[in-house]
Amino acid sequence: MYRSLFPRDLFAELDRLQRDVQQAFDLSPTIRGIGRGGFPALNVGATPQSIELYAFAPGLDPASIDVQIDRGVLSLSGRRASSLPSGNGGEAKERPVVHINERFAGEFRRTVSLPDDADPDAVTAGYRDGVLRVSVQRRASAQPRRITVQ
Repeated sequence: MYRSLFPRDLFAELDRLQRDVQQAFDLSPTIRGIGRGGFPALNVGATPQSIELYAFAPGLDPASIDVQIDRGVLSLSGRRASSLPSGNGGEAKERPVVHINERFAGEFRRTVSLPDDADPDAVTAGYRDGVLRVSVQRRASAQPRRITVQ
């Protein structure tokens, strides 16, 4: 009698293997096209008066976000709780099977180097609708100014 050396559903097995490898190397794709090390997604820009940083972090408690400036480096850190069910439904201690998990959970830390003219004493931060906005003013001596010709 003939027995196959391959599992009956080869494609399902290959799909499982691919998910295992992606999870092991943290290469899972996201909407942003980068791995999980990129949470929260950042936009950083500048005006003549300030450096503006936007961190897209929906679902966070603003009190859990820590913003610090130390020697020209702005650091954002915090923790995002998992939204997956725990499986403690009472009857059995079975964990739920998760087929896709693309939402980041856990601790995060992002750092951004600031330009030399950033004023660490003039920083504001606000969180609204899942977006953290940090504004760092530039020093007055670095502001562009118009000089009148006599």
